[in-house]
Amino acid sequence: MTDVRIVQLGPDEGERLREVRLRALLDAPDAFGSSYGREIEFTPETWSERLKNPDSRYWLATRGGTDVGLVCVLLEDDRDDPGRRHAHLLSMWVGPEARRANVGSRLVDAAVDWARGTGVEEIGLWAVDLNHAARALYTRKGFIPSGKVMALPSNPALMESHYVLSLLFRPARREDVPAIVAMLADDPLGAAREGDPGDERYLAAFDRIDADPYDELIVAERDGEVVGTMQLTYLAGLSRLGSERCQIEAVRVADSARGQGLGRKMITWAIDRARARGCAIVQLTSDRSRTDAHRFYDSLGFTDSHVGYKLTL
Repeated sequence: MTDVRIVQLGPDEGERLREVRLRALLDAPDAFGSSYGREIEFTPETWSERLKNPDSRYWLATRGGTDVGLVCVLLEDDRDDPGRRHAHLLSMWVGPEARRANVGSRLVDAAVDWARGTGVEEIGLWAVDLNHAARALYTRKGFIPSGKVMALPSNPALMESHYVLSLLFRPARREDVPAIVAMLADDPLGAAREGDPGDERYLAAFDRIDADPYDELIVAERDGEVVGTMQLTYLAGLSRLGSERCQIEAVRVADSARGQGLGRKMITWAIDRARARGCAIVQLTSDRSRTDAHRFYDSLGFTDSHVGYKLTL
């Protein structure tokens, strides 16, 4: 379906928004928190107000003069952190004639790209648990369950789950390796053990990590610059009733981003990711000489419950 275009609705296209939204509510009544019966009563002013809201944007997928998909992003204040904002993806719908043609993926991409440009660090959404196609799409796009669940407002017999995508953290790419190595080397301990960022051994190690479903090399990116990194490894074991545990290693923040709370956001995000995966414990080690790091991990609730040993080979 190469002739499909993704277009942003303008402030004077309330009638167009009304038509596609009502069609979506008729087509998939159990996918939305609202209903056709409710929104058919909206006045033209209501549709116009939605498009003129400075904190929201709507995109349509259109083909041959027919609108075949819709998505919206709304910027909201965080209830748990009033000084922080996040983005909410909603009203996502693809018409039956355009499904299985990558239209939903392109709509999500448009929404996420716009949200990232606003400076928010996270975008979330709610998906009905029985809507397996939607959940699969969001998972492919990197959204993960936050653990929040609730009954669908328009049909309390159905449950929906909350998913989030970080706009600050992402899986590392091969081209990020030099920046990551530079951060690993940027302290007295790292300087003594790291080498040329262009060394092929770093790329070989990256390829191995990237291919392993139980390893994640994560970077923090701001304004196109990699400013933080960490590695998450998911370990299977028989202890704790066979639970998986998350090992956090190689946590680094670039000098230009230190003192801004990025390290705390990194570890908090890693803990949330491990929790959503079902891990029973998050663990890490820190060199004995890194006293500032020890105080930092203490403040996050970690306890120095074990003595660690290493043998350099």
